[in-house]
Amino acid sequence: MILAIIGNKGGTAKTATAISLAAGLGLRRRRSLLIDLDSQGSASLSLGIKRVDFDPSIADVILAGRIGLSAVIRNTGAEGLDLVTGSARLADADVQLARIPGREHRLKEALAPIRAAYDFIVLDCPPSLGMLAVNALVAADAYLIPTPPEYLALEGLVGITDAVQLIQTGIGTACQLAGILLTRVDRRRKVTEEIVQIIRRHYRDQVFRAEIPVDVHLVEAPSFGQTIFQYAGRSAAAEAYRQLTDEIIHRTRGTLR
Repeated sequence: MILAIIGNKGGTAKTATAISLAAGLGLRRRRSLLIDLDSQGSASLSLGIKRVDFDPSIADVILAGRIGLSAVIRNTGAEGLDLVTGSARLADADVQLARIPGREHRLKEALAPIRAAYDFIVLDCPPSLGMLAVNALVAADAYLIPTPPEYLALEGLVGITDAVQLIQTGIGTACQLAGILLTRVDRRRKVTEEIVQIIRRHYRDQVFRAEIPVDVHLVEAPSFGQTIFQYAGRSAAAEAYRQLTDEIIHRTRGTLR
């Protein structure tokens, strides 16, 4: 299945979640492909790819249309995990795609020839709901929203779910909500439990049981070009992402494929 990790602002651990989930699925013997759709290329950098080595990238496929997706897939060194790099050229994707007929289907069409080769394809979307995120929602079977338990993030969560519904109505996509993931959970803060409970009461079963804690290892791992499992496999964050991986496998088994 194809899973989009979406958000409308930074600081939600979106990229860390995309990497860790894709890597966790690989460790669970599900062959996974991570596609970096962010012009900052954070997922690519986090997996040890230098910026000068990003090309060829996803931009060559969905913007230029010069090559097929299979030509830009590279091995990461992490078990069961392949990668398609991001590119600075994605920064003006909205402008470039505006001139292309069927622009919202570019990613879906690019994925079609290689989809059967992977159990999961994880899309790390940019921190906005522009044309790249629309392409991801059209291509995906389901989407996941990471959010920290903070008041402003709570307001943003309401906004993004409403925005996704508007996008889906406008383009006729049927992408489902795989779930809401609580990230950067800091139990040392009194307000954390209050907001966690507000989110869980309102969204109920749509919220994953797994909660990703504040963990310095998540900050350190990218500087070594490693996943959290490679860098600190016994850390609290690694264990939380294992739980998330198992929940994703359980939730999607036989229902979203």
